[in-house]
Amino acid sequence: MKTIKFILLNTLLLLAFTVQAQKIRIKTGIEILKEQNFKCLEGKRVGLITNPTGVDNNLKSTIDILHEAPNVKLVALYGPEHGVRGDVHAGDKVDNSADPSTGLPVFSLYGKTRKATPEMLKGIDVLVYDIQDIGCRSFTYISTMGLAMEAAAENNIEFVVLDRLNPVGGLKVEGNLVEDNYISFVSQFKIPYLYGLTCGELALMFNGEKMLGKQCKLHVVKMKGWKRKMDYAATGLQWIPSSPHIPHAHSAIFYPVSGILGELGYMSIGVGYTIPFQMFAAPWIKAEEFATKLNALHLPGIIFRPIHLKPFYSVGQGENLQGVQVHIVDFKKAALSDIQFYIMQEVAALYPDKAVFDHADKGRFDMFDKVCGSNEIRERFEKNNRWEDVRDYWYKDVDAFRKLSKKYYLYK
Repeated sequence: MKTIKFILLNTLLLLAFTVQAQKIRIKTGIEILKEQNFKCLEGKRVGLITNPTGVDNNLKSTIDILHEAPNVKLVALYGPEHGVRGDVHAGDKVDNSADPSTGLPVFSLYGKTRKATPEMLKGIDVLVYDIQDIGCRSFTYISTMGLAMEAAAENNIEFVVLDRLNPVGGLKVEGNLVEDNYISFVSQFKIPYLYGLTCGELALMFNGEKMLGKQCKLHVVKMKGWKRKMDYAATGLQWIPSSPHIPHAHSAIFYPVSGILGELGYMSIGVGYTIPFQMFAAPWIKAEEFATKLNALHLPGIIFRPIHLKPFYSVGQGENLQGVQVHIVDFKKAALSDIQFYIMQEVAALYPDKAVFDHADKGRFDMFDKVCGSNEIRERFEKNNRWEDVRDYWYKDVDAFRKLSKKYYLYK
């Protein structure tokens, strides 16, 4: 009898999971392209910029979909950071190769070459971009997209974006615009740190606002069913890790919580532990007092929980660390990128001999500034270790950008 009840319970759970998994509420660009029978690619030689996140709603790779489509001639693949198949570590160069599944040539856009050369584009009529972004300026896929658009324009090639949602949503905008001296591959374009656009909307802005060296012939294959207020869970889509340390949809939300501070290698932010970007810890922190101090700030939508851990690799590997895990309890109210600056502020207050810019490796300040898009953030903060000295500068461009970006909204 117990066995029958156990089987019945498991069957019901499996059925519930299956029903839940079928409730996909949106169609991404590749789904719409299939519905249109690949019309915009028909009769053209196609190059595809993608990685493992480029899949349809049934998790079939866009590479295989285009390779098998009878009216599409897929002739080359182009790999961003982490590679077409996602097997390259963050920051490591991606090499040219041949794709083992299709035999197609794979050209690297994250090695000696970040922008496709005429030789790499020889014989290509249209470049297609299909990558799930995470909505943060310092994540390099949007840099790859923008430079590929420039290369397409310079070589008289069409550019097609198969649109995907922004997992941080379409409403959050945080951070100053990138300044001229801080343009880099982690801040390639003059947009805020969180920009609240899909990759298709962002491509339209790059083109429309002449952020590229030359405008390209651009076509965005829109999604169906996505709303700006949607988080990823509301879409019903499965999440494919967009890099090794963005394993879940919520990882994309936490990336801007700690990613800037993480550039300093000053404390563990969970990379090397099981909760990447969700925590802050060091051997000299006392977890309970640190959590109490941070919770006394009453940051909207945020609770800090004491945490004790021993990282498996990266910062603090094998050491007993203490700190806090960040819990987002009200996403709409939470200012994501502010959190790391409050961490830095309270570290200086509780442990003055560990103030971040006195204690961190000065050789890493350059990358910190590039990710911030300006040296002003660091220089203003380090005077008094107070976020209030920086906040106005960090948010000075947000209202103007929000107004400008609305011109390029494809979704409500």
